[in-house]
Amino acid sequence: MTQLNAPAWLTERPIAHRGLHDAAGGVIENTPAAAEAAIAGGFAIECDLQMSADGELFVFHDDTLDRLTDAKGALIEMSASAITKARIVPRRAASPPAPTATPFIPTFAEFLGLVAGRTPIICELKSRFDGDWRIGDRAIAVSASYDGPLAFKSFDPDLVAYLRLRSPRLGASRTPCPIGIVAEASYDDPAWDLLTLKQRSNWTTFEHFDRLRPDFLSWNVDDLPHKVPFLMKELNNAPVMAWTVRTAAQRDAARKWAGQIVFEGDGRP
Repeated sequence: MTQLNAPAWLTERPIAHRGLHDAAGGVIENTPAAAEAAIAGGFAIECDLQMSADGELFVFHDDTLDRLTDAKGALIEMSASAITKARIVPRRAASPPAPTATPFIPTFAEFLGLVAGRTPIICELKSRFDGDWRIGDRAIAVSASYDGPLAFKSFDPDLVAYLRLRSPRLGASRTPCPIGIVAEASYDDPAWDLLTLKQRSNWTTFEHFDRLRPDFLSWNVDDLPHKVPFLMKELNNAPVMAWTVRTAAQRDAARKWAGQIVFEGDGRP
């Protein structure tokens, strides 16, 4: 059995979803400004990783640039140089971006250099569920020299299994990097139409647990309480994070059934 790698820092402090962002104030999600705000608030950071066509990693949530930038198109179809030319132009900001807002999309390496170990980072590796695990290879390579607290997670069980096999280690101390799974109670939402019926069934019943043996679980707060996080926490002693907490009621549920929150907006502690 794989030994659990769950350092205390995984759940020591609340985790700011995509950093401590505030579009109305000009602090945009997944930017260095959002990271700095989270650090100043004493929070950990959750961020997203997307890959370019030529294998570079960027800290960005969406599959496409359309929602948040002055460019359009899927990141996986664009070169890194093209993505670096895009500028963040929030569509829904109530006021112009503050002077501290960063207008570009940071690479993963730039983001790690900025945070520099000042707070834990939990990175969600985005997947198209097509067996392309290059994002895992690149994340491991970029983070190999990073000495701060860092963890990887993904919705994709196959990618999590691949990361587990690769056993990423960090910095000069070669500290093992925690590997987690992001999950929820069901996959009936149209957003999951790309999954096969077998995948939906296996993911719902957590049939992949023995293959993955995740170090931690990131679970949908609206699906609490549930047997999966309960068993992970009580029987496997694995930390459970609840996402995404946006209300006081969700925060109360997370405090009761999980070990920590991934929050934004009114879910802030």
